[in-house]
Amino acid sequence: MAEKKRNYEWYVVQTYTGYEQKVEKEINLLIEGEKRKLEEDKLSSPGQDLYLLLRKVKVPMREVAGVSKSGKPVKRNEKVLPGYILVEMCLPQEADGVDGQKGWKDPCSKIRKIQGVNGFVGTKPTERPKPISDAEYNKILVQTGEVKGDKVNFIQQDFDVTDRVTITEGPFATFSGVVEEILADKNKLRINVQIFGRATPVEVDVTQVKKI
Repeated sequence: MAEKKRNYEWYVVQTYTGYEQKVEKEINLLIEGEKRKLEEDKLSSPGQDLYLLLRKVKVPMREVAGVSKSGKPVKRNEKVLPGYILVEMCLPQEADGVDGQKGWKDPCSKIRKIQGVNGFVGTKPTERPKPISDAEYNKILVQTGEVKGDKVNFIQQDFDVTDRVTITEGPFATFSGVVEEILADKNKLRINVQIFGRATPVEVDVTQVKKI
């Protein structure tokens, strides 16, 4: 009997910052365990419609250009979504499952119980998680370089919100202000500067700014 085509989708799991790889490892263990159980069930129940609920997990990473302490250009990898990881799943609509199959509660509960996990983005613990759209997923893949898109050279950013900075280049050169927002996907900072006595937010490239 031909295997039924399954609709796998990507879900976003929120984690404590710094726990992304630890959670990824634990979910990979769940996936490996489910694969072994699936093979056993196929042998004991041939012909039954069995499939993996969990298929893949990833921490999206991208290459970032920076400068070493000696002034030499260096490259490193950084997380595209700090505090979030992606999990590919095929979740049943039923909460508790039917005909011996697991429902969506079982795999989602196991993931939520992993140390460092806050939950699934956009849903309550009692709700079936909501997947991200293909467009949202492809946007992440463009940032990681896994699919083609407009070339973006990400630059290492050592700024924090509330940092006092001076703009060194461009139309706002010599103005000083406070960092209000870090626009990491654009390699820009939104800075609140005083122009003609009024607080004005401006966006500048991170290469055009230095800390005071």
